[in-house]
Formats: sequence, C-alpha cells, structure tokens
Amino acid sequence: MRIQLSHPSRTVECKGPKRVKDVLRELNLVVEAHLVIRGDELVTEDEMLYDGDQIEIRPVISGG
Repeated sequence: MRIQLSHPSRTVECKGPKRVKDVLRELNLVVEAHLVIRGDELVTEDEMLYDGDQIEIRPVISGG
C-alpha cells in the first residue's frame, strides 16, 4: 500500500494486509494522535489495509 504522511511530508510503501494500528506502530506514530484516511473515508484502528490501498495519515490537531 502507498502511504502519504503529512508531517513531515513523505510517501512510504508498506506490505499488507495489516490493521491500521499495526501500520501506525511500524511507522512509530501514536495511534490516538493520527487520522487514517483511505480514499475519502476515515478508517478506524482495527480496520484492515491491503496492498492496493492508498492511505493518507494526518496528525490530529486541536486548538482553542
């Protein structure tokens, strides 16, 4: 699968199938601090990702 990360901006490849939470851990990202988007759909940490998927990972940002 192709993964686009936002901060810092980069693209990585990862073999599937894997759960979202496992991909985030492999990339040393905190599960609770990132959103994972497949196409135009937000996916949960327990969903499976496959080789043909194109994923975007964005950090959760809050402000006030």
